[in-house]
Amino acid sequence: MFYHDSKLQYKVRVEKPNPAFANMLQQAIGGIEGEIRVCLQYLFQAWGSRGPQKYRDMLMETGTEEIAHIEMLATAVALNLEGAPVSLQEEMAKDKVIGAVMGGMNPRHVLSSGLAAMAVDSNGVPFNGSWVVGSGNLAADMYANVMAESTGRLLATRLWEATDDPGMKDMLAFLIARDTMHQNQWLAVLEELGGLNGVHPIPNSFPQAEENQEFNYAFVSTKINDEDGAAERMKSSRWGTGQSMDGKGEFKVVPAMPKGQKPELAPPDPRGHAQKEQMTGGASGLVDKVKEKLT
Repeated sequence: MFYHDSKLQYKVRVEKPNPAFANMLQQAIGGIEGEIRVCLQYLFQAWGSRGPQKYRDMLMETGTEEIAHIEMLATAVALNLEGAPVSLQEEMAKDKVIGAVMGGMNPRHVLSSGLAAMAVDSNGVPFNGSWVVGSGNLAADMYANVMAESTGRLLATRLWEATDDPGMKDMLAFLIARDTMHQNQWLAVLEELGGLNGVHPIPNSFPQAEENQEFNYAFVSTKINDEDGAAERMKSSRWGTGQSMDGKGEFKVVPAMPKGQKPELAPPDPRGHAQKEQMTGGASGLVDKVKEKLT
């Protein structure tokens, strides 16, 4: 069950409406770095959470907070659209170029939503649920969450730089601060699970004795041309020498070498209806056809 409050989590004010900035804010709502993504990611992780109750509780609370962030941003979009032209014809009459690009405004804010936010990114592309990560492995999900909050914070800082409106800067400063907390929150879970040594390799429930011991800590160098000394750089890098990050192996650099066979596939299945030349073996099939005509 969910509840809501009629007041926003943090104040949202716009001193000078800017329809172009409203469209930029759409990225923070429905973009891959946006709040819909993290909201659904944390909620789906919570709804499928198995194990200690505290992790489900934390994910539920954070996912619910993200709904409040969507509400703040949607309000900011609406406020930035107030006073925007409701007639495309009116704008085009003023200036053909502005009419063509709407001065950076998203025409769908007029055509589809009546000067309100939508579940789309800044290009008008609808939110994509495939961006939501919920693997059922707590450590893997925490890394996905750190990435989501990192790119979200990066987006918010770029939006902060893109506006000179004091109200928008204030709202974004709040969202940036929450991203700081959430990054640290997910990392704290990883530390509680045992840190690098405890959680890696993910999943840590699979017996490492069953994996190929020749390659589990080897950096495979696929660079054929080593004129610029790449091999030595790899060997002297943190990922090319010394103890592995999980403390369970030693890094090494090995040149990429084919250890498998040349692929040999069976002829096409007739039920798949490939070309006749494919099913008869290409050139040899043509020879067979010539022989048939001669006999």
